[in-house]
Amino acid sequence: MKKHPHVTNPFLLTAICFFAFFIFGVTDNLKGSTLPALMAEMNINYGTGGNIFFGEYIGFLIATLIAGILADRFGLKLVIVLAGISLAIGVSGYSSAQTAFLLSSSLFIVGLGLGAFELGPNAVIVSLYHEQKGLYLNLMSVMHGLGSMLAPLFAGLLINMGTSWRTVYRWDLLLILIFILASVFVRFPKSEEKNALNFSGITKIAFKHQLPYFYAAMLFYVASEIGLASWLVVYLQDERNLSTVTSNNYLALFFGLLMTGRLLGSFIVKRLGYLRATLIVSILAVLSMALGIFTNSVFLPLTGLFFSIIFPTLTAAASDATHENVNTILGVLFTFSGLGGVVGPWLVAWSSQYFGLQVGFIAILLLTVLTSVFIFILNQRSTYESNS
Repeated sequence: MKKHPHVTNPFLLTAICFFAFFIFGVTDNLKGSTLPALMAEMNINYGTGGNIFFGEYIGFLIATLIAGILADRFGLKLVIVLAGISLAIGVSGYSSAQTAFLLSSSLFIVGLGLGAFELGPNAVIVSLYHEQKGLYLNLMSVMHGLGSMLAPLFAGLLINMGTSWRTVYRWDLLLILIFILASVFVRFPKSEEKNALNFSGITKIAFKHQLPYFYAAMLFYVASEIGLASWLVVYLQDERNLSTVTSNNYLALFFGLLMTGRLLGSFIVKRLGYLRATLIVSILAVLSMALGIFTNSVFLPLTGLFFSIIFPTLTAAASDATHENVNTILGVLFTFSGLGGVVGPWLVAWSSQYFGLQVGFIAILLLTVLTSVFIFILNQRSTYESNS
């Protein structure tokens, strides 16, 4: 490992980034686990549930773009500390809100924190481990998978015991407060950009060459993953008549396989090639999801195994596609992922509201197909450029 004179302790910093992604997984995926209980308590339909989730990913979308520019100008520490504070405020509000508007507004603040989390730790890892970033980005995403897996297990257990979904959410505050205290006392890498971009300069650098294809692939992938994760428990309970515990266990299995895939994939993605690896698993995800929708439900959580490496490996590949203003480029990439987070749950919600949950999940399948299409285009363009 090369030395980083501006970092207090690279190992400690890496641990904080991994912990951030664990909190990311827990916070983001408690909402799907608690959604049936929330809908029952507040007597809301699928469309209103989708509108509540809409607030989170609008916040996520805004934060990812702003966070990249703030990181280039003021450093990653400010971005990461502000992310923790936003999560604390948003989770407190969401667990106390009594109307759909206040729930959505609270999730908007949560989304601001998660969007900054998406940019901050990824940018730190790229800065610390440039040559091994594919490995470490996937390992960090393992922590996201672990948090995402434990969230539905924890929520399903407590709700089955009669605990309010609001109380379930409040446990998350303990993790967030520990993270804020830890990150305040650690020195982060300083930006190496001499001239940070402003908003008017983004289009000159962020949409060159293959980058728009990365943005499209990321958008459709995140729409697929978040759409599936947000609505899987509701789908299994309402469409397949599974119990609260069983449906939450399916969601936990989805994230467990996501975590396992990232752990295993972290050691092979560079050997296979970033784009080739993501193309293979995206095609397998299409097949698994189709089988889950049209035959046996168990194939739906199995999709997590194939989804596993797509996000971190696309991130690594996109960071290789540019050598300047990396924080801002990653911010734009994660902005499109935030847009996917808006599109996915909302599309499932309103497709389900008008045509039924089965059609809502077919919409997720189509989003996954589009993911494969754009990764295929990237792979073909990369192969052509390397041979020319």
